[in-house]
Parts: sequence; structure tokens; C-alpha cells
Amino acid sequence: LVTSQGVSAGIDSALWLVGRLHGREHARAVREGLRVDPAAGTVRIGDRVLREGDPVSLDGRTGAVYAGTLPVTVAGPPPELSTLLDWADGVRRLGVRVNADTAAEVETAVALGAEGVGLCRTEHQFLGGRLPLIRRVVLAADRAARDEALLALEDAQHEDFRALLTAVGNRPVTVRLLDAPLHEFLPAPGEAGDPGAEHRAAALREANPMLGLRGVRLALLHERLYPAQAEALFAAWADIAATGVRPALEVMIPLVSLPEELAAAAAYVRGAADAVAARTGVRVPYRIGTMIETPRAALLAAELAEHAEFFSFGTNDLTQLTYGFSRDDVERQVLGTYQERGFLAASPFARLDPHGVGALIRLAAERARSVRPGIKLGVCGEHGGDPESIALCDDLGLDYVSCSAHRVPVARMAAAHSALRGRHDESGSTR
Repeated sequence: LVTSQGVSAGIDSALWLVGRLHGREHARAVREGLRVDPAAGTVRIGDRVLREGDPVSLDGRTGAVYAGTLPVTVAGPPPELSTLLDWADGVRRLGVRVNADTAAEVETAVALGAEGVGLCRTEHQFLGGRLPLIRRVVLAADRAARDEALLALEDAQHEDFRALLTAVGNRPVTVRLLDAPLHEFLPAPGEAGDPGAEHRAAALREANPMLGLRGVRLALLHERLYPAQAEALFAAWADIAATGVRPALEVMIPLVSLPEELAAAAAYVRGAADAVAARTGVRVPYRIGTMIETPRAALLAAELAEHAEFFSFGTNDLTQLTYGFSRDDVERQVLGTYQERGFLAASPFARLDPHGVGALIRLAAERARSVRPGIKLGVCGEHGGDPESIALCDDLGLDYVSCSAHRVPVARMAAAHSALRGRHDESGSTR
């Protein structure tokens, strides 16, 4: 907005930018065409007069100033960066996906070069206005109440999945079934609404929710939960397939540490696919896989690979459980001191630990491929956006990394750097 106090300063700043972009002579010509009247609160440019309070729009790239308010959209990469990233894409081996839970996030990531979704966290769809839906499921007084709540949950997820899959298009998308710690769904004491619900909520509160009733464990105790989610997902896929869009669907079971858990949850998913096929006549193509988040899952990768067509390494939880760290606590109190004393070169939550966590990933990859040579392997923790961690993932022979949308260009470039270093090391060239 044009303001009387800031007219001169604002014009000077704009002219400085014009001078940097187009040269001093151009800036001088612009200045000579301006007439600023601080007392009247006006700026005259030729025949145009701007008054105090009038909106203007500034193109931060070119320095062009426009009268009025122009529509604003998410900026894409500048042409020079797009060219550089295209070169990187021609070099890198690793795929780059995005961690995204909504259609808007997917659209942003695709514009930045993401090749698909490596992690859709379905629990994030219930942590806002839809929290009461999942809360009704976990606090239901009886089976009938739970089934009614699950129908409402399925309807809401169907709507979310339709939007998500439409944005994904024909790209791959990995959908993780519910994995939030239970305490994120429970009401605070005194807020459940009635004495019975208060009692049930109190009984569900845990001393260590991150290691309690979450992930596949919750699904095995509430046996209709994963089928309801999977039916919503498959029905949404059938809907958009009718428009010619066919995402490559991957359904992921979280927090597995026993092969029996994975087998049981996979049966739920297959049952949901059969139910949707019977109802719609559409047989949805999909893969079943699991998230490797526990050291035991990494050690039993061969057994898990008998039930899984892909693994996604959840390196945030895998790091916590390998070190025995509580991430929220050690980041506040321990890691800074450890780095100052030289115990750690970097936070293991920011840079993937090659010696412990990396060794488990390497072992899991080897054991899984011994049983299923074509198994797809990826990383979906935020390590997937860190250049040094990406280089380690490349060295470990993983197929892709997945990270938040704003880190996708960094991941594309880092994967290319890693590939070029590998070629250099193989050739022994010094050029």
C-alpha cells in the first residue's frame, strides 16, 4: 500500500531494486518520470496518480511495479533452476517423492519435480476438524456405536482420498494406514462428554504413547479400522479411474515388528479390495508393503518380505528406537551438548546415522532382496531431504527418497551429486 510516511522511502527502495536489475541509467529514467507529493500523499507516474492507501504489486524477480492487486500463485522454480534440475534428473538414479497428506501439498510438490507421493499420513486427516470422527471410533461404548463411527470415518476418508489421488494423477502414491499415537486422539480429562466416555478415555491413556497402542497394534484391536480406511481408498481409486486417471497405489502397514502382524493387516487390506470389487466391479491394482520403523523389523526383513512388496524405512522412528532416544526430549536437552563435546557430528534426526541406523537399513535391504529380489525400497523420514543422507541412501541401493515438498529440488540435486560421485569413484578419474 502507498503510505504518506513511506512514499519517499518506498520509492527509493523500489528504484534501488530497479537499478540492481536493469542498471542505473534505467533507474534514473524511472525516477525522472516520478512526481512524489508527500503532503498530498500521492505519486504521479506520467498520467497515472497513486494515492495513499492504493494497492500496488511488485514482481520481486523483475522489479516491475503494477498498480492494483494482482493474483498471487505459488511460485515455481525460475527457468535457470528448472534447467539445472532437468540436468540433475538425467543423471540421478534415486527417485524423489514427497511426503504429502493433501491434494494442495501434492500439487505444490509436483510443480517442484516430485515423481509421486512416498508417504501420505492418513492420521493427519483427523488431527483438525475431523478429530471427533476418529475419537468416536476409539471411545465407542459398543460394537454398534463403533461400526456407526467407522462408517462416518470411511465417508470422510473417501472424500479426502478422491482429492489426493486426483492430484497424484498417474504417479505412484504410498498411503500409510493410521499410525498416530493414541494420545493424539483422546480428549483431555473432563472433555469426553459423559462419564462412560471419560472412563474409557482414562483407561486408554498411556505412560509412553509413542511405544504403546499405535500403528498396526491399534488396528489389530479395532479390527474394522484398517478395512474401513482401505475400502475408502480403493473406492476413491475406482471413482477417479473412471476419469482415466490411474495412480500406482501402494498401501503401507505401519509400526510392524512381528511378521504375524503384517500378515493379519495385509489380510484386512485384501478383504477390503475384494469388498470394493464386489460392490463396484472394479478390481483395484495395488501393492502391500510395510514401514520399517523398529530394529526388530529390520532384522526380520526376510520374513516380512514374504508378505510385503515394498518397504519404506521410517527413519525418524527407526533412529529413535536404535539410539533409545526420545526425539522431543533429547533435541531439547542432550543433542546440543553431545555435538559440542564431539560425540555426534550432527543430530541423527537431521542426518542419517551411517553406523547404526544405516547398518540396519543395509542389513534389511540385503535380507529382503534375498527373499524378494524385486522389492521396492525407499526412505520416507525427513532424512530424505538431507543431501548427506541422500548420498547414503544411494550407496545403500535404495530406490527412492521421500521428503517434504520444499525439499524436493534439494533432493533431486543431491541425488544427482551422489550419482556423479559414484561414477567418479568407479572411474578413478581426477578430472
